[in-house]
Amino acid sequence: MTSSALTKPQMRGLLAKRLRFHIIGAVIISLGVATFYKFAVAEPRKKAYADFYRNYDSMKDFEEMRKAGIFQSAK
Repeated sequence: MTSSALTKPQMRGLLAKRLRFHIIGAVIISLGVATFYKFAVAEPRKKAYADFYRNYDSMKDFEEMRKAGIFQSAK
């Protein structure tokens, strides 16, 4: 068997090549996850808060809690 039959492994620049591949993959995956989170979690949460506070009357809620006896200082 001659030495030319076996190919030499790539040693020079191997770490840089593998890091470049993995960093690009990590950036793509993180952007995908961030986009998914924005549209699957953050936007519905923002809409739910906006819907809740659109018709929220804090004084009415305060009066109901006061009548229920939750507050000790407000009678």
